[in-house]
Amino acid sequence: MKKIGILFGQERSFPQAFVDRVNQKAEDGITAEFVNISKVFQAEEPAYAVIIDRISQDVPFYRAYLKNAAMGGTAVINNPFWWSADEKFFNNALAENIGVPVPKTALIPSREHPDDTNENSFSNLALPMDWDAIFEYTGFPAYMKPFDGGGWKEVYKLHDKEDFFDKHSQTKQTVMMLQEEIMFEEYFRCYCIGGKYVRIMQYEPRNPHHLRYVIDGPKPSEKLLKTIEDYTLRLNKYLGYDFNTVEFAVRDGVPIAIDFCNPAPDAGVESVGAENFEWVVETAATYAIEKAKAQKFGQDNLTWGEYVKTGATATPLIAKAKPATAAKPTVAAAKTVTTPATKTKAAAVKKPAPKK
Repeated sequence: MKKIGILFGQERSFPQAFVDRVNQKAEDGITAEFVNISKVFQAEEPAYAVIIDRISQDVPFYRAYLKNAAMGGTAVINNPFWWSADEKFFNNALAENIGVPVPKTALIPSREHPDDTNENSFSNLALPMDWDAIFEYTGFPAYMKPFDGGGWKEVYKLHDKEDFFDKHSQTKQTVMMLQEEIMFEEYFRCYCIGGKYVRIMQYEPRNPHHLRYVIDGPKPSEKLLKTIEDYTLRLNKYLGYDFNTVEFAVRDGVPIAIDFCNPAPDAGVESVGAENFEWVVETAATYAIEKAKAQKFGQDNLTWGEYVKTGATATPLIAKAKPATAAKPTVAAAKTVTTPATKTKAAAVKKPAPKK
């Protein structure tokens, strides 16, 4: 019997629904449960064929546990080694290299020295920084946010350089990035599961959290939806995420990727709404079962992105940067949503807005 586990924290609706859905499918030799950890020994034989990770970004003990399990053959969703290495500033640099539009973004050193360092630790850093060049590059208004953060923590909207220096003085040891503001006409948040299943949702990030998923927004053009699907698949193909969300702000008809380092994206019914929740539960269950069937203990069953693969084989990164295609069309348009996992119809669209 192969076991699929889900590792989670405070969330409740998605983990329970995911386990119930996998078990309702009654696939021969496959069952699902909440991950149960009573002890962890090095190089032990894993108990799970597949684990969906929803919490290790906040619990280092879980991250170490998942790496140990992956070594023995557990297919961890998402790859804990890559997730440990990834961050938002790198995401932007990669996107630009593979042809996905992103905001102009500059890396900003922390205001305070990290622990166990002093001014001598920064011999290679030219101080003061070339602030005029940085501000000219991003322009104002701009957003400042942690280079590796999430959840809208420590995000500041800045109106001028005085505002920047005032807010930056409050950031302590956090390395930040400064990013141009994208004034958008439309905004979308997209689930991507398995690198092939995509659900495009209209989204309004300026609304309260439980009202951000727009139900009755204007119908987007098919051309725009196709471009968003292509960019979503391309980003996840190169990053190697099995379960992620990508956000786009549309300016002058061009979708600009705002945030796509969300490997434990919100999936609670109370925030994403019933129809989006049904899609993500069904699709995650379908994909986890696919992974369980293909999984073999004693070998690597992780997903590795094209960025890592091209580096390992000394292959040019750009040579592989061509439009990705899904197994089947999976774009969720205005009121009708078709997914390869469920082939059901459901409403899924939202409005414009900014991002973390």
